[in-house]
Amino acid sequence: MRFIPYGKQNIDNNDIREVIKALKSDLITQGPMVQKFEKRVAEYCRVKYALAVSSGTAALHLACLAAGLKKGDEAITSPITFVATSNAVLYTGARPVFVDIDYETMNISAGKIKEKITATTKAILSVNFAGLPCDMFEIYNIARRHGLIVIEDSCHALGSEYNESRTGSCRYSDMSIFSFHPVKHVTTGEGGMVTTNSKRFYEKMLALRSHGIYKRKEALRKNGGWYYEMLDIGFNYRMTELQAALGYSQMNKLPEFLVRRSAIASMYDKAFNENLGDLVKLPAVDFPDRTHAWHLYVLRLNEKRCRISRRGLYQRLHDKGIGAQVHYIPVTSHPYYRSKGYKTSEFCNAQRFYNNTISLPLHPGMSDKEVLYVAKTVIGVLCSRSVQ
Repeated sequence: MRFIPYGKQNIDNNDIREVIKALKSDLITQGPMVQKFEKRVAEYCRVKYALAVSSGTAALHLACLAAGLKKGDEAITSPITFVATSNAVLYTGARPVFVDIDYETMNISAGKIKEKITATTKAILSVNFAGLPCDMFEIYNIARRHGLIVIEDSCHALGSEYNESRTGSCRYSDMSIFSFHPVKHVTTGEGGMVTTNSKRFYEKMLALRSHGIYKRKEALRKNGGWYYEMLDIGFNYRMTELQAALGYSQMNKLPEFLVRRSAIASMYDKAFNENLGDLVKLPAVDFPDRTHAWHLYVLRLNEKRCRISRRGLYQRLHDKGIGAQVHYIPVTSHPYYRSKGYKTSEFCNAQRFYNNTISLPLHPGMSDKEVLYVAKTVIGVLCSRSVQ
């Protein structure tokens, strides 16, 4: 059995052909393919605007800047996320404020957000962890009552739905963020996207993506077609034509990728429900108002019943060729954040979640044989009489 990573890109000959076509074209950056990819994602998400950038982190950063975050402001987010979410707030000079998760959904607790809102709060960065949308209706209503911007970190959730709206439609947010890292639902190698229905936000991010440069019609008429002006300090966050070609091709396979991810999760559910009882807690999925995109399959160990530690299970799985992973170390646990005064002890659910969680391999390239091997191995280790 080959080594089975927790996540992996799925590239076929059609993808390769599209990249080669882009490579042979006249423009391999700042050409038409990026706009074609943006239009494809916007149509899929049913949103007005989509802006392709060099990474999901770049997308988060631009969204925070478009929201107007600056020194002296605060933005609320979850401690259970990759550090890029809160780092994007820091890049603007603002301060991240963390709210504990709901242990059932693993998402930020909407009910606890109100407790952390102050006069300096400017935005909420919700995180659709593992592919399950947050309670966006509640979060959006809280934000509107307090005049806050909602940035939906949907890097795990392309293809999920909430209240019959696709994630990225921005029905319950001002901006939504996607990542196209190789372990995500579709990949561009590295890359990201911001979606929004706001022309103002879109135009601001469009300029910031390329050094803060604007080509205003009146300035062009006055000075000539070559003219441009830098009005803001921006960045080189552009996506290449090669990346966009790969992403466009990948979007054609997204529906089948989603079906396969869901099927793998169902196979895990069936095996663990039949064999592990209350030794583990399976991912919560019984929500009539939302669908899961299954970026991650997160198993939580019952610390009172299991005879093996999470670390022991992790090592045993790796020894058997299974690339289990842990998502995530709470942001507030990292030395940098601790040095800024953050304390993980303030987030009991996040800490409990981290102590007991392990992510199992889940990607469309897995065969049924590999899925069953992972499930059988997990069951065998957890039901072993040995203690670790």
